[in-house]
Amino acid sequence: MDRAQLPLNALRAFEAAARHLNFTRAASELFVSQGAVSHQVAALEERLGTKLFRRLPRGLALTDEGQALVPVLAETFDRIGATLDRFEGGRLQHPLALGVVGTFATGWLLPRLDRFATCHPHVDVRLSINNNRVDLAGEGLDGAIRFGDGAWHGTQAEPLLAAPLTPLCAPRIAARLREPADLLRESLLRSYRTSEWEGWFADAGLSPPALRGPLFDSSAVMASAAMAGLGVALAPRAMFLRELAAEQLVQPFAIEIDAGRYWLTHLLSRKPSPAMRAFRDWLVTEAGD
Repeated sequence: MDRAQLPLNALRAFEAAARHLNFTRAASELFVSQGAVSHQVAALEERLGTKLFRRLPRGLALTDEGQALVPVLAETFDRIGATLDRFEGGRLQHPLALGVVGTFATGWLLPRLDRFATCHPHVDVRLSINNNRVDLAGEGLDGAIRFGDGAWHGTQAEPLLAAPLTPLCAPRIAARLREPADLLRESLLRSYRTSEWEGWFADAGLSPPALRGPLFDSSAVMASAAMAGLGVALAPRAMFLRELAAEQLVQPFAIEIDAGRYWLTHLLSRKPSPAMRAFRDWLVTEAGD
């Protein structure tokens, strides 16, 4: 069939009728008459030389040929619609799907993201917040910002920010902390990286206590618990500068430990898109500043 002569209106009418199995409802969706849909489908059937529907007393049923055609048309129309949705102001929008660990998203990225939008107005950023566990391929992500040592299988990792961990707590708890040993009497909030408090107490010259109490998979949530007075969090100070400035959190001791940093990662098997390269360059510059 000559592509220049594709009966697009008839194909659209058939696809709508196939979803509804009803010419009247398809006509309502397409803002045409029921007769127009019926005529378009009949013309398509004549052109293909086969029946696409079986007319039943109370509706329609797809023939085998109709069932074979429906998924191809549905996918094609969805792809056309998705592409048209990417146009804004006469220019094509470039989607950028990113996975971001929640603490970095709320504590660093979101307050700066408008600057990226100003520099790159035609990049459509789509954020997926995670707890540091992310499947780049399975989730269809262009990249991910993660916390750790940078050693993730099958990925290229570029360092962004150091994020040493330090105790953070509510002011009323900080008021009774005079020296690191005072923490032994407090409720110590834990992350899923269970060795972090051990490392901090070792740097403070103390034996770590047996840790009990809530365990969190997000430093942002753990810091919220600390602000509520539920205990002392060991968290990256750099991600909570606003809360520290507002005295919602206090850093009672200067001792910090290096448990990792934030990295921008992408699959080695996938070439970065122009949108991803633009975001990478902006992100590295912002982190350096």
